[in-house]
Amino acid sequence: MRREVQYFLYKSPIGILPVAYSEDGVFFLELKSKLESFIGYLQGRGLSPVKADKPPRRLVEELDSYFSGRRVEFSYPVVFLWGTSFQKAVWNAVREIPYGETRSYAWLAHRVGRPKAYRAVGNAVSANPVPILVPCHRVIRSDGSLGGFRAGLKLKRWLLELEGVVPTKKGG
Repeated sequence: MRREVQYFLYKSPIGILPVAYSEDGVFFLELKSKLESFIGYLQGRGLSPVKADKPPRRLVEELDSYFSGRRVEFSYPVVFLWGTSFQKAVWNAVREIPYGETRSYAWLAHRVGRPKAYRAVGNAVSANPVPILVPCHRVIRSDGSLGGFRAGLKLKRWLLELEGVVPTKKGG
């Protein structure tokens, strides 16, 4: 039997963001996805997504504040329903990066106790199921360039600039 979860569509300045959550918290937010692929992804994970009548008010308020350019430390619960223990450690470390600041992949690798695992850290960051709330856009290369971003470097730059961060190098 599939586990029923709820989702809603959040209207943001960067487009419609599908957000999936359960009674435990948000577990999936997609930045660049069509609703059909979002639902298909959840179904492929053994979940049965149902559109929410009323999205969680506190989460919507926090997203509204964030996209209005106000400093937000997200307090709405985030849960990781999937991922390896290494990925979850990386995602939790990413959550420690304050609004308006960046950290390097090397910093993250040290933070999770794997100082030479930059590539593995980068792969874990790119698999983040809850961007924005787990602010993977705040992770950049040690030389100040952006590095990668699953939703595209243009969006990564936009999110950083929204937070008042001006990347030091133009390159990706």
